[in-house]
Amino acid sequence: MSTAQRVNRIKPSPSTAAAQRVRELKAQGLDILDLTVGEPDFDTPAHVKDAAIEAMRQGATKYTPVNGTPRLRAAIADRLRLRHGLDCPGDRIVVGGGGKQVIFLALMATLDAGDEVVIPAPYWVSYPDMVLANDGTPVIVDCPEADGFKLTPERLARALTDRTRWVVLNSPSNPTGAVYTAGELSALAEVLLDHPHVQVLTDEIYDEIWYEPGRVPSMAGVEPRLTDRVFLTNGVSKTYAMTGWRIGYGAGNAELVGAINTLQSQISSCPSSISQAAATAALTGDQSFVRDRVSVYRGRRDDVVKRINDTPGLSCTPPSGGFYAFVNCAGVIGRRTPSGDEIRTDEDFAAHLLESRRVAVIHGAAYGSPGYFRVSFATSHDILTAACEGIARVCADLS
Repeated sequence: MSTAQRVNRIKPSPSTAAAQRVRELKAQGLDILDLTVGEPDFDTPAHVKDAAIEAMRQGATKYTPVNGTPRLRAAIADRLRLRHGLDCPGDRIVVGGGGKQVIFLALMATLDAGDEVVIPAPYWVSYPDMVLANDGTPVIVDCPEADGFKLTPERLARALTDRTRWVVLNSPSNPTGAVYTAGELSALAEVLLDHPHVQVLTDEIYDEIWYEPGRVPSMAGVEPRLTDRVFLTNGVSKTYAMTGWRIGYGAGNAELVGAINTLQSQISSCPSSISQAAATAALTGDQSFVRDRVSVYRGRRDDVVKRINDTPGLSCTPPSGGFYAFVNCAGVIGRRTPSGDEIRTDEDFAAHLLESRRVAVIHGAAYGSPGYFRVSFATSHDILTAACEGIARVCADLS
């Protein structure tokens, strides 16, 4: 059987592949210190699971509207109003099977062959392949650590062309934890206002896992003149430890939302009714779970960043949000292992960590930024401590 060109253009998600490799090694009986995990290690809150059970008991097991139940869309609208001052009626909100599906459908609904999508690097591993799968052209813009891993107005202006259809902004970022300030978003908006054919896709899935004062700002709330050109995406996976429930949402232009609904009606009909009931409870219920878990993440972040920065050859800018640390390993590139093998790339270093100390991380080139690797601290203190000690030992053994 021959496969379509869209399949041949893309590759499996590196983070998914890394997680699968860890599962395979564990199945072989190996004890792996897994820092690849992209999901909370906490369980879904009890009141959210109870809401799902009650929905089943009440018979809410049928098809829902394509773009989600009225109750869930109302809960999303309330959240966007409270957090960003946005007025989003039902025809501007779409609910899908996870934030990833919503982003993919937005690209599917808008891209034709040759359309360009500006993607700042480091980037979430799926963005470029999503663009390629939908006949678009990813335009990768390097955003160095010296700029906080963030897109600057100057770099944005140079990247835009007549064929640019989207700019992707992920804040807080996976993999860096970088967050755009309101001032930085305003500066980017000034560039975008001169290019009315360009839309902005904001991925805000980590916006509640945040370690600084105030709230994470959104382009949609910062610049009202871009309201109809911003498609804000989010979901319940990371904030409420609901990765397996697969509920994400988007808010934006009614015409775009309608196009996404048309696609979804032919692809999956609607998201899971039970998961939607659970997501409604998550968004409208007690939020102390979120505050408590962020406090735990903050402690882990501080410990991991200190241990990394105390390790010769490595360094790490503290993330402002999310549960990842993006580690600069340029200081160990070119050195040799005890067996004499040269560490030529970040991928070599990640492979050596796994082989020699059973520590699993994801190499930075997967995120468009060679010379780094990503550590997830969405795991236990004991695993983090042992893994960081293993990383330090590997670095000390290099010559």
